[in-house]
Amino acid sequence: MRSSLLAIASCLLLATAPAAHAANSAPQPLAVVDTIPPARDVAWPGTIRLAVDVSDVTRGIFRVKESIPVSAAGPLVLLFPKWLPGDHQPSGEIEKLVGLKISAGGKPVEWRRDPVDVYAFHVTVPEGAGALDLDFQFVSATADNQGRIVATPDMVNLQWNSVALYPAGYFVRNITFDPSLTLPAGWTAATALDAAPAEGATLRYKPVPFDVLVDSPVYAGRYRRTETLAEGVRLNVFADRPEQLAMTPDVLAAHRSLVAQAVKLFGAQHYDHYDFLLAVTDRLGGIGLEHHRSSENSGDGDFLTNWKNSVAGHDLLPHEYTHSWNGKFRRPADLWTPDYRQPMRDSLLWVYEGQTQFWGYVLAARSGLLSKEETLGALAMTAAVYDTRVGRTWRPLIDTTNDPIMADRPPLAWRSWQRSEDYYSEGQLVWLDVDSLIREKSGGRKSLDDFARAFFGLTDRDYGEVTYTFDDVVATLNTVMPYDWAGFLRQRLDKTSEHAPLDWVARGGYRLTYAEEPTTYFKAAESDRKIKDLTFSIGLVIGKGARVTSVQWDGPAFQAGITVGSEILAVNGRTYDDDLLKDAIKAAKGGTKPITLLIKQGEVYRSVDVQWNGGLRYPRLERVGGGASTLDALLAPRS
Repeated sequence: MRSSLLAIASCLLLATAPAAHAANSAPQPLAVVDTIPPARDVAWPGTIRLAVDVSDVTRGIFRVKESIPVSAAGPLVLLFPKWLPGDHQPSGEIEKLVGLKISAGGKPVEWRRDPVDVYAFHVTVPEGAGALDLDFQFVSATADNQGRIVATPDMVNLQWNSVALYPAGYFVRNITFDPSLTLPAGWTAATALDAAPAEGATLRYKPVPFDVLVDSPVYAGRYRRTETLAEGVRLNVFADRPEQLAMTPDVLAAHRSLVAQAVKLFGAQHYDHYDFLLAVTDRLGGIGLEHHRSSENSGDGDFLTNWKNSVAGHDLLPHEYTHSWNGKFRRPADLWTPDYRQPMRDSLLWVYEGQTQFWGYVLAARSGLLSKEETLGALAMTAAVYDTRVGRTWRPLIDTTNDPIMADRPPLAWRSWQRSEDYYSEGQLVWLDVDSLIREKSGGRKSLDDFARAFFGLTDRDYGEVTYTFDDVVATLNTVMPYDWAGFLRQRLDKTSEHAPLDWVARGGYRLTYAEEPTTYFKAAESDRKIKDLTFSIGLVIGKGARVTSVQWDGPAFQAGITVGSEILAVNGRTYDDDLLKDAIKAAKGGTKPITLLIKQGEVYRSVDVQWNGGLRYPRLERVGGGASTLDALLAPRS
């Protein structure tokens, strides 16, 4: 009986069980075949002629004609530069290359974009062809949401990588280009390229390897001023209006001192001549980009004429100039690539950018571009920002070197928690620690100046590249002063921590403190960014239109539920303005009452209570003790 019941139950279960499904469709991947030849260290036969016409500044359309000599029929791949030096990421604007037509001997030649690498174009060179003739346009951004503005009715910033295709399979240093440039009537241009005889409105330049061409951008415009800062070193200023070119004798003297102090520091120069390219403009897109024999820089239209209030940008030229030594001449081995297709690896950006950030401020102070007081204010602000950047508790500094490739510098909702390209300024703090430790242990006889001369001061006037690794950095530090530099650096790079590397503050005879009034530098930085920075009190930054642009993770504003993008409408029941909020923060100090804000977040209105009773807080470095200061010694000019 029992066995019969079990049999009946089994039948019922089988009858009610779902029908067995056939296996779901499961494809296999289509193989990815790379048909683009890898770069080889051999010469491309012949010289590529490149003619660029940027005269259509009204529409920002650059018209390009390129003639590429060929020696044999068959397949050829042409590449648009993708991984750009100085950007540390794949940032070539391939989407702006349009209208591409290729011909040989006057007859059309078909091209096909590579289905995997969209920066590559496949062509078949016809029998008997001596050259491929290319015709295309680069349609530059006409509004900020399309990218950086590089052409205005009064100024152009031409980067040759945006207007050239080059043959795959060759190191770019082995491909020679013969460039020319047509400007609007009456304009002049500045670049590190050596000029050849002009042809009417067309400027010609001497043939150069493609890597040198890409490394030699052009500034051109209607209004220009050029000053000689030292033998072979020029400052070229372009402006929206002629009156913006004015510069006091003291400002010019400080720029001349920058060159002198840099040469004293490094002991060699890695250029045959150097051109600072500076745009003072409210129309051209902002930039700070390094090159071996020049740099692209920009400031607001009143950058020179309102010099006292533009101090937050005074370290820009020292920073980019330092890159001629650090980043261009000495370059991380994993960042150097033979062409602009091979991916870059950014693991040593804490040296490339971090130490450059360090020297940028030091040279600004030594040259007088920043006063000592302003420099201390800048360092205090950096120290406070990174000491309170709570993302350091989960994400080590070394991981931020991946940010250029990961993030492409977008706006961040929670920067203090996410972290960003912290290898710049926290890297600067690491090198301040290194310098102060060397000075302390050597009794002031040695410093990071000695490292700079040993590491960057090789082979005067060489503007090739010498690569380095982490071990090379450590080895050179040990020649300056024997120490466990590998352990010292790995601790600060690879480990998470509660606090930023700030041992240099105490070693330098200072302490990081907070006051109710901001430093001169802090106020200038607020003015330059058009913000009110209350990070160190209620934990937020307010931009145009009373919109919140930054919120400190776990800070008082965060705890109240305020997010980036919120608009502050009222403070304690009264219509918002910056001074009213600061007064409310002052009034709440020492009490228990919150600060009540009415905010608009999207379409939702909310009243929130921000619990903060610590008053206004702004960082500063305060001198302690009466002895010698390693920090003061670092910032003092070299005789």
